[in-house]
Amino acid sequence: MANVLLIGNGAREHVIAEAVMRSKHNPKLFPYMKSNNPGIASLSESTTIGSYSDLEGINMFARKHTIDFAIIGPEDPLANGVVDSLNTIGIPSVGPTKDLARLETSKTFTRDLLQKYTIPGNPRYRVFSSLEGIRDFIGELDGIVIKPDGLTGGKGVMVQGDHFATRDEAIEKCREILDEHSSVIVEEKFDGEEFSLQCLCDGITVVATPPVQDHKRRFVGDKGPNTGGMGSYSLEDHSLPFMEKSDIAVGLAITQKVAEAIYKETGEYYRGVMYGGFIITKKGVQLLEYNARFGDPEAMNILPLLKTDFIDICRAIITGTLQDIEIEFDTKATVCKYVVPRGYGLPKDHPDARSTASKIEVDDVQDVHLYYSSVDKRADGLYMTTSRAIGVVGIAPDLDGAERKAEKAISAIKGSVDHRPDVGTKELIEKRIQHMKEIRG
Repeated sequence: MANVLLIGNGAREHVIAEAVMRSKHNPKLFPYMKSNNPGIASLSESTTIGSYSDLEGINMFARKHTIDFAIIGPEDPLANGVVDSLNTIGIPSVGPTKDLARLETSKTFTRDLLQKYTIPGNPRYRVFSSLEGIRDFIGELDGIVIKPDGLTGGKGVMVQGDHFATRDEAIEKCREILDEHSSVIVEEKFDGEEFSLQCLCDGITVVATPPVQDHKRRFVGDKGPNTGGMGSYSLEDHSLPFMEKSDIAVGLAITQKVAEAIYKETGEYYRGVMYGGFIITKKGVQLLEYNARFGDPEAMNILPLLKTDFIDICRAIITGTLQDIEIEFDTKATVCKYVVPRGYGLPKDHPDARSTASKIEVDDVQDVHLYYSSVDKRADGLYMTTSRAIGVVGIAPDLDGAERKAEKAISAIKGSVDHRPDVGTKELIEKRIQHMKEIRG
C-alpha cells in the first residue's frame, strides 16, 4: 500500500488521481488542492485546501498522512520549490526540484542549455534585458516570436501575424514585457505542425508516451485567442496523421539529450515528466518549449490508455529504475474536448462574460470519461468559474469513434457552456495533413 500526495486541483490532476487509483497496490490518495475538485475528492482518502506557496502547510499535510511520495501536477508549486521542501522531510516526488523546473519556468535556461550542449531543435534567438539591440535582431528574422522569461500560464507567447504585424509593433510588445519581466526572448518563427510529446524521466532513462496534438485557439477553425487548450486528440497507432515515425524518434532523442545536459549542468537527475512542445518544419523537428509536468489537456489523452501500473512507474521514476519496467499503452484513439463557460476567452464587457459563474448540470454521459477542471461544487450543484470546466474524453478503436463519443457526451452537459465541436474531426485533421504536405514539399 502507498500513501500518495497529489498536488493540484485541475482536470490534469483528476486524470492523474484516476491513474493512481487503478493501481493493484491499493494506494490511498491525499490531494492538496487550492480549490475543491469534486472528481478528485471522490477518489480520495482525505483532502485539504490551501495555497501552493504554503510549503510548510503542504509539509504538515504530508506528515499528518505519512505520505510515501508526492506527484506534482501544475507548474506553480514546482516553481515555488515544493519538491525541495518535501525532500527536507524525506518525501520524494514525481516532479523536478525548483532548480530543474527552470526547464519550464525559464525559457532562457532551456534555450541556453540546448545551445551550450549543441542539442538540435533550437531556433535563432536572443535574450534582451532592455530594448537595446532588439530592432537590429528583429531585422535579421523573417518571422518573429516574443516570449517573456517566466511562467505565463501557457498564454504569454506572442507570434507575428497573430498578436502583432509590424516590426514596430513587435518592439512595442517587447517594451510591454520588459515593464513586467526582467528579460524578453526574441526568436525566429517556425512554420509547421505542432505535437506534444510527454516523456517520463528518471534522470537517465527517458520514455515517450503517445504523441498528442492540442488545439489552443478558442473557436472553431482555429480562430480567436489562445487559451490553455480547448481539446486534443491521439491516434490508435501512437502517431499523428501528419507525422512520420521518425518525427517521434527525433523528439525523444532531443529530450534524452536534454535530460543528460541537465545532469551535466546541475549534477542533479531530473525525475518527473519532461513534456516537449515540438513543431515539424521544413528543417525537421524543432523545439518550441518544455513543460516540467503533464499537459492539460494532453494528460487526459494518454493516462486513460496506460496499461502499466502507474504506482510502479512513479516509484521507478523516483528510484532511477525506469529502464527496468515496460511501459505500455492501449492501442486506441482518444479525443478530448473541453467544456468551457460561453464567455471563456471573450472580453470582460462581452454579454456572455457573465456565463463564467453559472451553474451546469451533467446528465448521463455513458462510457465517456469526464475530468473536472475549474468547477466549484456547492450544496445546490456544480458551478463554473472563469476557466475551463470539464474535459470530456472519448476513447475508441479509431479516431472517428472517439470523436463521436466525446461530441455526444457534451450534449449531456447543460448550462451556459461552449466547446469546439471540430476537435478530432476529419475536416480539421485534413487541414493539418495538407499543411504538412506543403511544408515538406
